Amino acid sequence: MTEKTTFDSNENLGYAIARVEKDSPETVVAKVRLMKALVQTRDPSSKEEDDLSFRRFLRARDLDVEKASAMFLKYLKWRHSFVPNGSISLSEVPNELAQDKMFAQGHDKIGRPITIVFGRNHFQNKDGGLDEFKRFVVYGLDKLCASMPPGQEKFVGIAELQGWGYSNSDMRGYGSALSILQDYYPERLGKLFIVHAPYIFMTVWKIIYPFIDNKTKKKIFLQIVFVESNKVKSTLLEDIDESQLPEIYGGPLPLVPIQDS
Repeated sequence: MTEKTTFDSNENLGYAIARVEKDSPETVVAKVRLMKALVQTRDPSSKEEDDLSFRRFLRARDLDVEKASAMFLKYLKWRHSFVPNGSISLSEVPNELAQDKMFAQGHDKIGRPITIVFGRNHFQNKDGGLDEFKRFVVYGLDKLCASMPPGQEKFVGIAELQGWGYSNSDMRGYGSALSILQDYYPERLGKLFIVHAPYIFMTVWKIIYPFIDNKTKKKIFLQIVFVESNKVKSTLLEDIDESQLPEIYGGPLPLVPIQDS
């Protein structure tokens, strides 16, 4: 008979985790329960987080409760420090918004919101610095997450790189965005279409790739699609209905700036 997976206040939490993982083919539900208890002993504010959030971090750490808990605690500490007011305001990212580089509209065939980022419009922020760019990344990701319909946890990105060049190759910025996505928004990226990538982009990609953690690398080949320039619309239509395509790819939807979405 499968042993009960709950535990009282006198039971050693570490033992409970080991017992569950060793003696039964535990369900995600049971591991979420254990993870929540472990995290709450370190950070009581985690009681405000929903089960879906815990599940995403569990999946990101291959259902290892202790590793996922450590990752979640790191996220909570970062969130309290970096977003103390609960959200990033427009007044905190004026220079980034002025570049008109991130847009969001429509959903793919399974309800994931779509964002389009124009690489040619991104330049290193000389006024607000790297911190403002980081805030902009968080602002954009939070907007996408807020637009997800019930039951959906992921988004789809289209990286439009036509016209992208070395002046846009902000290595520190790209590295920071990647770190934020993989460390604090795990399991949020459903698919990323890279469109019209110039040859020089691959040079930058080879520099960025080593900074991607190994667990993310395992998934990245399933998530990233390098689209042939003569097959952009047909490739996008495999995942997105034509009614949801932006005008620039032959659909009916005008581009909507992320702040207006």
